[in-house]
Amino acid sequence: MSESLGLPPTLVRLVTATNAHDLEGLVACFADDYRLETPNHPSRNFTGPHQVRRNWEQFFTLIPDISATVTDAAPGSADRWWTEWEMSGTRVDGAAHLMRGVMILTVGPGEGDLVRANRFYLEPTEASATAPGIDAAVGDLVTGSPA
Repeated sequence: MSESLGLPPTLVRLVTATNAHDLEGLVACFADDYRLETPNHPSRNFTGPHQVRRNWEQFFTLIPDISATVTDAAPGSADRWWTEWEMSGTRVDGAAHLMRGVMILTVGPGEGDLVRANRFYLEPTEASATAPGIDAAVGDLVTGSPA
C-alpha cells in the first residue's frame, strides 16, 4: 500500500498512525502552521494541528474500527503529493462509514518533514444499491432537482 507507492516517510507514518488509532502519532505528522483547505466546502478550512486532533478524536471515538488506505499517489510539483484515499469503518450506531477522494498534501521528502498543507477532496461515498442514477445526478446539477 503506502510503501509501494513511494510516499514520503511522513505520509507512511500518517497512514500507520491512523490505522493504529494512535492520536498522538497522527497529530505529530502535522506542522504547527498546517493549513487544511476544502475547496468544495470553504467554511471547513482551518489552520493548525489542534483541529486535526479534535477531528480525529471524534473519528476514533465514533468509528472505532476506522481504517485508511492510500489507493494511489503521484508526486506533484516540488513537495506536493497527489494522493487518493479510502477511509472505511462502522459507526457506533452500526451504520457503514465510507469516504473516498483525493488529498493534495504538501510535505517534504525527509523523515522529519511535517505535513504543511492539504487540499482536501474526500467525501462520503454513497451506497451503490441506494444511489440515484446518472440522469438524476445530472438533473440535480443542472436544475436543482432530479430528472
